[in-house]
Amino acid sequence: MTPAASESTNRRTENSSAAPASAREKRFDWPLCYEAEQFILDQIGAFLTRNTFAADLAERMRNETGTLLIDWVDHLVLSADAEAALRSTGFTDDPLGETPDSSRTTLWHPEAMLPRVLLDRTLRNAAHPRALAIHVESLSDFMGAHGIATEPQGEPLTRFRHIIVSDENEARFEVIERRGYRGYMPETAKDPDGILKAHDLWKTRQRVFVDDPEGFRQTHALVGRMLALVGRDLACHIIFAEERAFWERRNRAAQIQRRRQDKLGLGWANHDHHTFRCSRAHFVDVMRILDRLGFERRERYYAGAQAGWGAQISEQPVEGIVTFCDVDLEPDETEIDFSRQGLPPAKTLGTIGLWVGLHGESFLDAGMHHLECRFDHNLLRDQLAGEGIGTMKPFSDFPFLKQAFTEGEHWPVRHERAERLWRAGLIDEKQYNQFRDAGAIGSHLENLQRKGGFKGFNQKAVSVIIQATDPRTLGHGA
Repeated sequence: MTPAASESTNRRTENSSAAPASAREKRFDWPLCYEAEQFILDQIGAFLTRNTFAADLAERMRNETGTLLIDWVDHLVLSADAEAALRSTGFTDDPLGETPDSSRTTLWHPEAMLPRVLLDRTLRNAAHPRALAIHVESLSDFMGAHGIATEPQGEPLTRFRHIIVSDENEARFEVIERRGYRGYMPETAKDPDGILKAHDLWKTRQRVFVDDPEGFRQTHALVGRMLALVGRDLACHIIFAEERAFWERRNRAAQIQRRRQDKLGLGWANHDHHTFRCSRAHFVDVMRILDRLGFERRERYYAGAQAGWGAQISEQPVEGIVTFCDVDLEPDETEIDFSRQGLPPAKTLGTIGLWVGLHGESFLDAGMHHLECRFDHNLLRDQLAGEGIGTMKPFSDFPFLKQAFTEGEHWPVRHERAERLWRAGLIDEKQYNQFRDAGAIGSHLENLQRKGGFKGFNQKAVSVIIQATDPRTLGHGA
């Protein structure tokens, strides 16, 4: 695959399910930005030579969690002298990176997955970053894990909180926590009760319904309540935090890796994308939910006749969450916008439709198929093996993109689901008995490593892993 330049994504829009498809939705190649990445890596390296706490933490991240510091970095603070070099590698002004005053300018790379940079115009000729900040899920968890008693700037449950952990040799190491916000300005608490209520609403929502259309009707209504309570971006933050927690409770690999990351107080802030498997009947319902939460459509895959599936990738620009929503497709449906146009019932089930039939809709009772996080790919594989967690053969193995699933988590299949598929002629009697008695693979943790700031996916590779995880080909319900 040869990544090609994509359109810039430095805009914030309100999507509508009725809106026409944009050109960028039909693309799936992103550029390789090795020069920009190397500039950032050099800056991180220079910082680590001056701040021992950060250097020690980076080493512990590798040894204890299989992760790389760059994948936790929220931003660097550089002197204004770095501006020309940054802009020459593709960095540009961040439209959502508000700062307290005009002495700082926020830059980001819209076509690469790289940390942001704050240019401090009061600094000159700095040979190293003045500050480096990592992003964790919970600031208090990080502080507890490292015995830090500093009072954070920013009140609990607000949009932006941070602490200075260590300031050595003019190299300040900070840790931050975000909630539906991409800027750098703390705020006073607005409605903590509303935030807690929103968490409770989504955590305790009804997921199992006799009738899926009624399930999506109630879910849409609940999204409306969340939006009224806390607004769009914060609702997105809360919903996906709770979706990760629901998935984690049903996946042993996730529980083990979360424990490893929580030992350092990091949480799941290294998430890359969240994958939801959807039925043909309700794919547009899922997209409407994402639209309401502020997601913007990115590339759309049409694997079609070759692999029998399609996927819509979407990104919430403020919260930084990426979703990968997939669905069965017929060979003659490769040119339609299935993210906006409803699909008719199919006579057969592909891998995705079968998974939904056995376990339920990802946005209802099943939860996510997998969460993908960024790691040192080979290192995590070996470390998880030491924890008794196997890893499947990589389905992407490029210099700029490595992807592999952990061995699947086995879920029981409710008898009524298996019987419904059998009665409809969508599985045969042998498969019915197999799924009813032995269950089927439900979820994975995905081990991914990106280089060159590569932001995309590999369509052919995803087709391979979708076919490889079809329970009809694995035997014994696997």
